[in-house]
Amino acid sequence: MTNKENSLNWFEISVTDIQRATRFYEKVFRIKMEPQEMMEMKMAFFPWAPGSGKATGALVHSNAHKPSADGAKIYLNGNPDLSDALSRVESAGGKITLPKTKIGEFGYMAFFIDSEGNSVGLHSNS
Repeated sequence: MTNKENSLNWFEISVTDIQRATRFYEKVFRIKMEPQEMMEMKMAFFPWAPGSGKATGALVHSNAHKPSADGAKIYLNGNPDLSDALSRVESAGGKITLPKTKIGEFGYMAFFIDSEGNSVGLHSNS
């Protein structure tokens, strides 16, 4: 890995109910997620463009995926202002655990618990 490459290539958010989790993330981010099954896993993919070089990921339900508020932290893109997505977290079935917080010159961050019990970060520039 170099400073010219994404430090994150792929992420997976563990879920226990793929349909409930898909509804949660589609509502919070106003997106459409694509469902797929492979290798005994149920998945819902975040929007992406093949060949763009942008990191992406999926919600994943399998025996090897266990939701947790204590696991690795990921920060989803809340640009242009994470307040927009954050305002829909609770009505989608989640809980805000850290409101929008300034992180110096690096913009803003927040944390929420999703519908599956995962602690997820949001980041935006404003």
